[in-house]
Amino acid sequence: MPSLFVMDLRQLSTLLAVVDHGSFTAAARSLHTVQSNVSAHISRLEKELGATLIDRSTGLPTAEGTVVVERARRIYSELNALSADVHSVRSEVSGTARIGIIGTTARWLAPLLIETTATRHPLVRVEVHDATTASLLLKLDTGAIDFAVLTTPTNDPGVVSTVLFTEDRILATPAGHPLFGRDHITLADLNGVNLIVEPPGRPFRDQLDALFAERGYVLAVKAEVDGTRLMASLAFEGFGAAILPASAVSTRSDLGWHTAPVEGLPGRAVGLATRRQALLSAPARVLADVLKDVVAAQGDRRPGIHPAIASNPPSD
Repeated sequence: MPSLFVMDLRQLSTLLAVVDHGSFTAAARSLHTVQSNVSAHISRLEKELGATLIDRSTGLPTAEGTVVVERARRIYSELNALSADVHSVRSEVSGTARIGIIGTTARWLAPLLIETTATRHPLVRVEVHDATTASLLLKLDTGAIDFAVLTTPTNDPGVVSTVLFTEDRILATPAGHPLFGRDHITLADLNGVNLIVEPPGRPFRDQLDALFAERGYVLAVKAEVDGTRLMASLAFEGFGAAILPASAVSTRSDLGWHTAPVEGLPGRAVGLATRRQALLSAPARVLADVLKDVVAAQGDRRPGIHPAIASNPPSD
């Protein structure tokens, strides 16, 4: 096994620059140096590890390079957390906290979260990543974000999660649809009705298939879409009816579509997820506290959302 004593942070930062910018030349520009320096750092790192990390013909990381890049990102994440923690011990909490939020939840939660954090902790910079649950789990794994707000359970042994709220499932129908205007929908009403649904293998789709099968109903599929916001957009644009979580629905009533709760469907649980072995930085910890407070205090003001954590009474 090669010795790692010679490896330094400059080599790792250079590797990340090459991967992030796509070439040695672009990496040199981003680092304000010359290409020969970039090449030298990468070559030394490759010699130290005994492996080619960057495919010179494509500028892309090799399989070994991908492993090193993932570790390097975690190293830099931990170094940033270390710096923030030390500074926060000596003075007010400061630094960057990186949170990932699924898109439908981010629409209403992100503004409240950013504003409340700015009021309570003005030196904390909030970095929001908008992505699907699957993408956020990958970001958690690589250390690109500190924690995430996503659909639970995750079924990932490396992730621990706490439910923040549950939300109702509703049927969104465009004008002209046979179920348009109905204020109450049952599973029987959906028997044989073409729906926009998630692809097989997704937790809610599996539940939907099981519920329809138990009752002898037919789940008619108009389209299978992996992405709640796209499902909502298709429904709202008139493509068809979709079963959506409550937060996916705009509060505007003049957009030409109708929503109604669906009796008998399990709600969607949304939770705060972290890496099981993660040690959150001081900025990330205060952001997580603000997140819980905002959801507890403001979540039930959103139609169909039910906070799992009670709001704390204001202190005297």
